[in-house]
Amino acid sequence: MKIDRVAHDPGLVLEFYEDGLGMLGALCERTWHDRLEVVAEGRPATLWNPDGTLHEVELYFTPADTTSARDAAREVFPGCPLTFRLAEALRCSPLPLERFVLPENAPARPPDAAVVEKLWRAQFPDTARWQMAAPFRTAFHFSLVCLVRCEIQAIDQHWSLHRVAAALPGGELDDDLAREFGFHEAGGDTGVEIPWPAADPAHWNALLQQALEQELAGDLARVRARQENSLRRELERVDDYFENYERELNARAARSSSQNARTKTTDRLAAAKAEHSRRRADQLARHEIRLHPHLDALLLVAENAWCARLRIERAHHAQEIEALFIPRARRWEAGSHKQVELQT
Repeated sequence: MKIDRVAHDPGLVLEFYEDGLGMLGALCERTWHDRLEVVAEGRPATLWNPDGTLHEVELYFTPADTTSARDAAREVFPGCPLTFRLAEALRCSPLPLERFVLPENAPARPPDAAVVEKLWRAQFPDTARWQMAAPFRTAFHFSLVCLVRCEIQAIDQHWSLHRVAAALPGGELDDDLAREFGFHEAGGDTGVEIPWPAADPAHWNALLQQALEQELAGDLARVRARQENSLRRELERVDDYFENYERELNARAARSSSQNARTKTTDRLAAAKAEHSRRRADQLARHEIRLHPHLDALLLVAENAWCARLRIERAHHAQEIEALFIPRARRWEAGSHKQVELQT
């Protein structure tokens, strides 16, 4: 889910700077309601000086509607580069993988077979036969939840903050979990040992990349439309210029009977063709779209589920599988669990 932007409030931003710089080791003192005196050395000073030398500055937190020229080293305003540098400095490196247990959400008794069969058939409408081969067993379902700042570099720069939840091991997006995760409290001790999956950075990276592509599809489509319109105008301008230039050179060569003039025209036409290709390539490079995600938090989430062995027939193919039923989401997870072929 895309997290809505908070309206710029100089007072809240000042508190963020005061707490953040203080955590990094800087000395901070409010000199006025919208000003913060900062004395920094070492790590916090790198926000201004790459070498971390002693730096003293009074920061001014300007209102959002300020129209005067701004000093990015001393003034904090919407989109201020100093804010991004402070956020990066506060980010843990390397990023820790945290574990989180959702509170108990599965009933003590297994769900009714008729209810879960109805949910299965709604989720997999190509199912012809459905039968439970063994009673439900308690289990855990795992998801990967991450907080991502996404930077889209185009003609205009776009920043957005997303909370993405992907089910493991398949990577299906769980929008409900992403939307409601901020309202969940940790479940605490479950009384049983949780079989946490081993970290798999390569596989998880591929899952998160796929999830982000789906999450940002709408934003990228709008950016791509603007880029294509702008690129079309620029290429038409470049093509018109060189077409007129070549037409003028050819007209001059036709009016001249000098061999030397015709030779110079041929050279100029060759140079114009090369420059034309270079200008077109330059415009294509200028209109590229680059996406840079920045992970700010990564959590492995466990929740209660029910495991069942099912005998099903889908697309005229009979099989016996183990599947998970997730009570919170009221859906089945079946694609990546053990399957056994049945004789028909």
